[in-house]
Amino acid sequence: MVAVIKTSSSIRGILNYNENKVEIGKAECISAVNYPLELEKLSFTLKLNRFLKLAELNTNAKRNTVHISLNFDPSENHSKEKLAEIADVYMEKLGFGRQPYLVYQHHDAGHPHCHIVTNNIQRDGKRIDLHLLGIRKSEPARKEIEEMFGLVKAEGRKQKEQFSLNPIDVGRVEYGKAESKKAINSVLKRVLFDYKYSSLPELNAVLNLYNVHADRGSEESRVFKNNGLLYKILDQNSKPIGVPIKASEFHSRPTLKFLEEKFRINETEKQYCKSRVRNALKQTLYDERMTSLERLSEKLKGEAIHTVLRQSSGGKLYGITFVDFKTHSVVNGSSLGKEFSAKGIQESFAMNILALERKYNKSNSATSEKFQNLESQEYVKENLADILLRGEKINDYVSKQFKQKKKRRLYKGI
Repeated sequence: MVAVIKTSSSIRGILNYNENKVEIGKAECISAVNYPLELEKLSFTLKLNRFLKLAELNTNAKRNTVHISLNFDPSENHSKEKLAEIADVYMEKLGFGRQPYLVYQHHDAGHPHCHIVTNNIQRDGKRIDLHLLGIRKSEPARKEIEEMFGLVKAEGRKQKEQFSLNPIDVGRVEYGKAESKKAINSVLKRVLFDYKYSSLPELNAVLNLYNVHADRGSEESRVFKNNGLLYKILDQNSKPIGVPIKASEFHSRPTLKFLEEKFRINETEKQYCKSRVRNALKQTLYDERMTSLERLSEKLKGEAIHTVLRQSSGGKLYGITFVDFKTHSVVNGSSLGKEFSAKGIQESFAMNILALERKYNKSNSATSEKFQNLESQEYVKENLADILLRGEKINDYVSKQFKQKKKRRLYKGI
């Protein structure tokens, strides 16, 4: 069994996500614990209000919603009663035994799993500590439950292989509004709550991987002026296709106002995630064979980090963003330090190329003489982007600059 814990400040969004699954027949609410009425008598409003009333007891708590998924091996086939019992034992061991919580059995994945919705505000207004909840309580509880119920053990399994989100198959989407909305919503409900992003470009760095794009429109458009937001499906060439959907039309209401609050919260939460990306970049760029963005991107893939290049319409690179699939965080290179910005990384490539040229052409006296001109090295750094875009070799470029400088000196003496 694998337990995944997510926290949020929006109980309505999490509850909507699960209830929408129930509406389309892909989930079933199988248990309602610590509610005054039986499950069959609970409407959406009654389920929601139970959580909201507790949340009102502590308005200082920034994150008061807990969303847990318990995931089982594909070979296991548990009844609703057994899933509810496993959920009860897990919540008791987690310290949420006296909290109201709802258990949903989902039928939309290749492995059996259930979702638990609860909050961490107790009846006396005190909050249950969520810091390192997974390590402190969830992991020991998971291992005990595996033994208690004879479940397939999760030790040694790669969690990222068990849970994946596939890009929208644009070839199969019917471009009517209803079909587009369903396809976009399947991506939004996972990305919006799972990833740490702190700007619209950072969010789109993830959404674009799944053929979805959040767009404010041009500054002169009505959408932009009214602080609106549209979600679009992208084709294989990253061009919008189908009918754009207004953010307000989705049940979770992922509007610009909603996202701006997420930006603020995520900016603080993802600070500790930056060190992993920074260390991976340091180690990668330290290798003198790292001389191109293609090589950098391929190397970082092995660290579960995706590289997103931000280029102008003319193809000029002006920014670089990294999506860390391990920590589910999105960071701009410039936020990690000057040396990890697009310009800083290109300069590292240039220095690595210079080092390789020196190493393999050391025996060539003519080449050595050219590289003795320190001015040429500085010129390379200043004009690096143009050199790389033209596809020139650094050695050829330096040679050309050396000849031009020599010619200018001859004319000067006439």
